[in-house]
Amino acid sequence: MAKVKTKFQCTECGYEAPKWYGKCPGCQSWNSMVEETETVVKTQGRNSPLFESKDKPLPIIDIDSGQEPRVQTGIEELNRVLGGGIVPGSLVLVGGDPGIGKSTLMLQTSHALTHSGLRVLYVSGEESVKQTKLRADRLGALSPELYVLCETNMERVEEAVEQIQPHFLVIDSIQTVYLPEVTSAPGSVAQVRECTSRFMRIAKGRGIATVLVGHVTKEGAIAGPRMLEHMVDCVLYFEGERHHTYRLLRAVKNRFGSTNEIGIFEMGEEGLREVGNPSELFLSERPLGVAGSTVVASMEGTRPLLVELQALISSTHFPSPRRMATGIDHHRLNLIIAVLEKRMGMFLQTQDAYLNVAGGVRLDEPAIDLAVAVSIASSLRDVPTKPDDVIFGEIGLTGEVRAVSRAEQRVKEAQKLGFKRVILPEKSLKGWKHPRGIQLIGVNTVADALAVALD
Repeated sequence: MAKVKTKFQCTECGYEAPKWYGKCPGCQSWNSMVEETETVVKTQGRNSPLFESKDKPLPIIDIDSGQEPRVQTGIEELNRVLGGGIVPGSLVLVGGDPGIGKSTLMLQTSHALTHSGLRVLYVSGEESVKQTKLRADRLGALSPELYVLCETNMERVEEAVEQIQPHFLVIDSIQTVYLPEVTSAPGSVAQVRECTSRFMRIAKGRGIATVLVGHVTKEGAIAGPRMLEHMVDCVLYFEGERHHTYRLLRAVKNRFGSTNEIGIFEMGEEGLREVGNPSELFLSERPLGVAGSTVVASMEGTRPLLVELQALISSTHFPSPRRMATGIDHHRLNLIIAVLEKRMGMFLQTQDAYLNVAGGVRLDEPAIDLAVAVSIASSLRDVPTKPDDVIFGEIGLTGEVRAVSRAEQRVKEAQKLGFKRVILPEKSLKGWKHPRGIQLIGVNTVADALAVALD
């Protein structure tokens, strides 16, 4: 006899409890516990494994470690983030804010794959077939090998996969798909978990590269249980300010490549366009001869980016000055201000400090510390930096400037964009050949950097 069991599960982290809680004991989120009903059937024997296999255990030295075959998507920025292309049989999860361009990216990718002779099935659970056709007309993504299905029933999706036999499968979105035998509503923890498990069987068993589009919560994380990100092979976040035209595709998990790469796109009337030179895009509106503006060379994976940092220091009449940062960690800003006050003697206790990374890019590496310090000092003294300078380096608590990685790539990117001088840590000058036509100035302390940049 089947037994009906009721439990409460957190929609944020998947925590299970026999009764309802206003605050989840697992992730401490409020009003996230929902009631789930499951049917427990007693079975005899062992449960069948996720993947039926008769393979025997092998010594690891006897296993063939050949490279996974990859399929070029036709979009170089997407290939970069995926690690060189999409792997057949892989399961990829793409998340992002509403209206950021997830469906547009998937439709353009599907169209590009059809040019390689691949058959693509695009399953939309949020738009009708006519709406998808209108989007495809606008993007120019029309191909006889691109099949579109408007369906949310998991069993019917499996029937369509069996009938069409696609090489590439897109599910937009995973929160709309449901299994009839699971009694909870679509988008619930149980439905998302079970449907993702089914799609994983399809991807691994049939060798179909599958992409799941996922909704995000108000905090920016992918909605549903955290188990969802553990089940897939690759997790991509599509980021960007809705008020700007460019978008960033960032990998936070990738079993087939690096998690440090980013892809940069620009949203236009005809869809997403790849940005081949992002540094030129971010510096296109940089003002010259303005105090507080500095160009920093940052690394995103293996790609160097030149980005403008803007600092504004203004006096305040309140006892507690404000510290606001957009694009970097505000705790890092407080640390740099403390170093400038203690080691450089700058009086910032009566000054509000505002820092902004122009263009909405988020930088999270310590190599931007020196540029932040120079921007703050430039705004405080009202002395502009030279427009042909690029600055990078990590700052220690004693005021020293520490070496950073990939200094050669940063310098070459600055030279390619026409900058004449680079201020960098002294220890980063060793171990590589310096290019001609650009001046490299090594510094050991913050005082040395300010003396050179604000002379």
